[in-house]
Amino acid sequence: MTVEDAITATADRIAALLPAGTDPRTPLPGAEWTVGEAAAHLALAGKLMRDIGAGKIRPYGDGTPGGLAAANSASLAAFPERDPVVLGTVIADQARAFVTDSAGRSPQEQVLTPMGPMDLATLGSYLLTHLLGHGYDIAVAVGRPHMVSQDVVPFTMPFMRLAMPRVVSAAAAGHHACYVVRTGRDRFAVTFADGVPTVSDEPPRRPDCTIGIDPVAFLLLALGRWSAPATMARAKVIVWGRKPWLGPRFPGLFTAP
Repeated sequence: MTVEDAITATADRIAALLPAGTDPRTPLPGAEWTVGEAAAHLALAGKLMRDIGAGKIRPYGDGTPGGLAAANSASLAAFPERDPVVLGTVIADQARAFVTDSAGRSPQEQVLTPMGPMDLATLGSYLLTHLLGHGYDIAVAVGRPHMVSQDVVPFTMPFMRLAMPRVVSAAAAGHHACYVVRTGRDRFAVTFADGVPTVSDEPPRRPDCTIGIDPVAFLLLALGRWSAPATMARAKVIVWGRKPWLGPRFPGLFTAP
């Protein structure tokens, strides 16, 4: 499987969650949006990502969680379509168009996205992460199995690693610590110096805390779909090192994008 395969398969699974008869007014658990609004957002975001992948300049928000939320609200207000079948088709079509339109460009080519500059390969990871997060919400709302699996989560890691320093929370102020995070086959370090994190393949010094976490749990926790206590209760996390008590604090150092 490639990231392109994961993008199209995920979009197809989201479309399959939106058959005729789905009530677009169904609320998303723990969120302000409905199923129709989440699907509309995915349709709009798919067009945005497709345009960026094709080389177009598409300013959207200011890169902060608050700025993105404001841009999302404005775009939804200007786009009244809420028919689940129509939106499911658009989501699947835009995902395929993204893959097609970006295929002829270098994966290392830099593009400007709602989460700041990144290369085209990481943009694909960003699109997949976005689909999985909102697709999970829709699946839970309609009572169907979600599509976040250990097969696709590794393709989200390039974006997740890039995004971490851009979504630091106020709780990280003044924090000094070195973490190693192990998610399945992926391993990386996050080192805080006075509240500023640096993400690297290897820790620059002896880690204070190592966190071993199931890949699906990592993504859902990082995206704010699972809470830290719920993740720990599901026995999806183990923590060790010189300062293991830092482990439970780690998720709160970031704000879900």
